[in-house]
Amino acid sequence: MTLTELRYIVALGQEQHFGRAAERCNVSQPTLSIAVKKLEDELGVTLFERAKQGVMVTPLGARIIGMASGVLERTAEIKDVASGDSNQLNGPVALGTLSTVGPYLLPQFIPLLKEMASGMPLFVEEGPQQTLAAKLRNGDLDVLLLTAPFSEPDIVTQPLFDEPLVVMLPARHRLASQPIIDIQDLNPAEVLLLDEGHSFREQVLTAFPHLRPQDPGHSSMRGSTFETLRHMVASGLGVTILPQSAANAPLYAADILVTRPFTDPAPKRTVVLAWRVSYPRHKAIDVLRRAIQASSAAYWNYNSAREPGAAGVMVENRDW
Repeated sequence: MTLTELRYIVALGQEQHFGRAAERCNVSQPTLSIAVKKLEDELGVTLFERAKQGVMVTPLGARIIGMASGVLERTAEIKDVASGDSNQLNGPVALGTLSTVGPYLLPQFIPLLKEMASGMPLFVEEGPQQTLAAKLRNGDLDVLLLTAPFSEPDIVTQPLFDEPLVVMLPARHRLASQPIIDIQDLNPAEVLLLDEGHSFREQVLTAFPHLRPQDPGHSSMRGSTFETLRHMVASGLGVTILPQSAANAPLYAADILVTRPFTDPAPKRTVVLAWRVSYPRHKAIDVLRRAIQASSAAYWNYNSAREPGAAGVMVENRDW
């Protein structure tokens, strides 16, 4: 029995699909399948039921996978303790982030991070929140950049800044001439949202309950990414609600798309960092936090409780 085999069965138990589990573990599907079968033979038990429709975890398999997950978490703690004894700003940091956060912050703060900690390369992985949380607990990732609410056992969460939500409209939309939009002026039938399962979709529906479809079978047009929503709005298919960092990404001219703020109290999302309680590289977390805040327009424009001289670095950003 090896840690690699334990990592394989934990991934397979969570994904319940050999192909996805192999991709997550960065190995071929046959490699993962052979390793899982080898572990089952060694233990003399069946961990997974295999069928054409997918993979099901047996009751005994669920118990063993839970124990394996605990072993991997303890292994990550051992690595944390060992790495904490060296220079905290030397060595890579593995960052996990959401598709609704990373693309709009990474280009801003990574150049600054390289200046502030040149010996600390950043490795980035994008994925759904559940997958990122599992990888953080197992030690495959060191820190997460995502949005609140986020709560996991033995995980520390630190708010970075609040970011307002705005409405994106076609330039010729009936509301485009208004400087500020009241959400009640929007027709729920024309508001385009992300697919179900995206945390940002739930954040929008929580802020604007009347936009939640009343019919469970309602099949309005949806997008899988912010960029898809942007293209749909530019095509005249409706309007959408985005965080300001995503809405400000330059792509269309002002005569095609416009963005407008909401009336007060304007809805917002909170961007946070999360890491294991046992993670010892506190200086690495701190420099990452300062780089993100120093290079984020939302932090400087919309957050009054900033630390005086927090980063000590000024970065040119024409959006400020």
